[in-house]
Amino acid sequence: MSTHPKPVIGIIGCNRTVEGEPAHIVKARYVEAVQNFAGAIPLICPSINDASDAGAIVSRLDAILLTGSNSNIEPSRYGASEGRMPFDTNRDAMSHALIHAAMAAGKPVFGVCRGLQEINVALGGTLIDQRDDAATTQPHHAADGVSLDEMFGFAHEVDLVAGSPLAALTSVTHASVNSVHYQMIGKLAPGLMVNARAEDGVIEAVSSLPGASPILAVQWHPEWRPDNRPHDLAFWKRVGSVSPR
Repeated sequence: MSTHPKPVIGIIGCNRTVEGEPAHIVKARYVEAVQNFAGAIPLICPSINDASDAGAIVSRLDAILLTGSNSNIEPSRYGASEGRMPFDTNRDAMSHALIHAAMAAGKPVFGVCRGLQEINVALGGTLIDQRDDAATTQPHHAADGVSLDEMFGFAHEVDLVAGSPLAALTSVTHASVNSVHYQMIGKLAPGLMVNARAEDGVIEAVSSLPGASPILAVQWHPEWRPDNRPHDLAFWKRVGSVSPR
């Protein structure tokens, strides 16, 4: 048995209705990825309606993981007047607070899909919907009505930026990634650098600038059955490599 303490990774929760009443949930695949692929301890952080305790939450964790979700970020948070529902305003507020609390404490922030978008918005960037953007030349989401396996099996190629943290982690220049998103980065936030792009230019991975509080986020879903995808296993290895308190 290892004597080395495992890091504790806080996983943000979403607000849903379960059996007719409000619930805080995290899909099991994120919890299992932290446990099985990162080798860390998952701890769910509910998106309560008061985000003022985010600093106290972060003080008890070693890193934050912002997951994907079927909800979109409320458009007023990035200066837009319109957006597509569903929204999760409590999660918007909590993710914003957790990001800034973690950065202030120098603790890593990791993002998946919506999590990447939350990081970009929290740091001053914007989002656009690919369905409204004529410059997006390839689909980034499977067609409506397909099975879960088909949805998460929908994939395209990305080019990793040479010298970026993600390229260093994965040791590859190209990768095939699953793609389950409609929203995407419009204006990249100050303080972030691009780590990967799709063939049509969509930003697919970001990190913080050198010397800043560590951030790493991908637009795809590395938690979905990553066993045969070395670049996704490398992402989880990085999550598990954070220093325990």
